Amino acid sequence: MKRLLFLLLPTLATAQTLPEQLTAYLQKVPAPARVHVALESLTDGSRFDHLADEVTPSASVIKIPIMIETMEQVKANRFDLAQIHVLQEAEKTGGSGVLQTYPAQSQLTYREVLTLMMTHSDNTATNILIRALGMDAINQRMRNLGLTESRLNRVMMDTLAARQGRENRVTAREMNLLLKKIYRNDVATPALCAQMIDILKANQDTTTFRRFLPKSAIIAHKTGELTYVRGDVGLFYVTKPFLLAVFVQGTTTPEAERIIGDIARICYNQYQ
Repeated sequence: MKRLLFLLLPTLATAQTLPEQLTAYLQKVPAPARVHVALESLTDGSRFDHLADEVTPSASVIKIPIMIETMEQVKANRFDLAQIHVLQEAEKTGGSGVLQTYPAQSQLTYREVLTLMMTHSDNTATNILIRALGMDAINQRMRNLGLTESRLNRVMMDTLAARQGRENRVTAREMNLLLKKIYRNDVATPALCAQMIDILKANQDTTTFRRFLPKSAIIAHKTGELTYVRGDVGLFYVTKPFLLAVFVQGTTTPEAERIIGDIARICYNQYQ
């Protein structure tokens, strides 16, 4: 028994805490990659932050506050998810999504539009909702919820606006704050929060958070991708649930996806 304890002591003495593991990993990320990380335990509130308050281009992660504003307007009886939207040819836009392939005059409920925006990151669906809800209303909702840095400045695929500096922006910490409000039923209604969680769980992207995790892992998350930023923000349903937001700039998309996957794996292994 004494011999066994002696053999175990070095392992126990060198075991790293989660912040130590993440710090060690981030120190090895080669320049010029820039990694924004916000981690928060939903059981004890412990956190790890790295550039968590620094503004980053949002890519499609900005669709989280759009979803929340949708549900808030549903709660206020100003928006009906069952209402039919008739797709117009002029509404179609490029990038991610499937609505651009639908024939003009296709009929969809706004619930289907919302779901496509989140599960397939559909840009056409996103722009339909932005115009229906109002960009000012979406930004005011973020301010009302305590977000001071995040902002929707343009519709999806408006490359001219992006070149002019009118970029959609977020911070890792503020995106975690939004997911925490959904998790705790602090926005819309409990039933609508449950619907948002179900939609986030149906995300089809497996190249970032899910990259190195078992298929059985349950994550409610939203990814984002532009040529200059890759991000993922999510709720991890494990033994000790946690929030994680990671954005990577300054490297290739495959490398950014690997970094996000590595960070998710480190956190998942600690909390599962």
